[in-house]
Amino acid sequence: MSTRVLPAIERTIEKLVQEFDQISDERKSIIAHLHHFVSENKAAGKKILLNFICTHNSRRSHISQIWAQTAAHYYGIAGVETFSGGTEATAFNPRAVAAMKHAGFEITAAKDGDNPVYLVKFSDEAPALTVFSKRYDDDFNPKTGYGAVMTCSHADDNCPLIPGAKRIALTFDDPKEFDGTPQESAKYAERVHDIGREILFAFSLVK
Repeated sequence: MSTRVLPAIERTIEKLVQEFDQISDERKSIIAHLHHFVSENKAAGKKILLNFICTHNSRRSHISQIWAQTAAHYYGIAGVETFSGGTEATAFNPRAVAAMKHAGFEITAAKDGDNPVYLVKFSDEAPALTVFSKRYDDDFNPKTGYGAVMTCSHADDNCPLIPGAKRIALTFDDPKEFDGTPQESAKYAERVHDIGREILFAFSLVK
């Protein structure tokens, strides 16, 4: 039973849910680590804290954070709080912002600058997410009891120890390599859909 999200996002979700059969068995075995973490914490009555981590906290980690909060709301899974961070802070890349808007998310800048702060709305029934680039251990993020979801292999390789966290590797290809090319918009949209499809699948398995 889903709870209501914005109509444009619901249309995207309905499309992605129909594509669950496109996820390979190999990827499903990787995704299982995420849904097991969520399920175990839910069963124990604990808050479900997820920090999505990538080197620059600019694309994949933000996209994953937003999709995970949306998926939790869509499937009615209470107690989920999602965050993102990097091994360094840069900015939520405007190409990724545009791709998320195209998927139906309402994103507004609450603070401009080199590292803008965005408010991301996915439902009229839930507060907007505050999204900006930061290190994974920033004071804005949880310090203990969370799942550290590594969304890029570089961060997975270069963060061998994250104190207080359960490490989960769920890596995605970087759309950055298509920046400035004719395929740019299509590849960012493709990555938004790839990440959304797999995270929605993970949360769909939570009982």
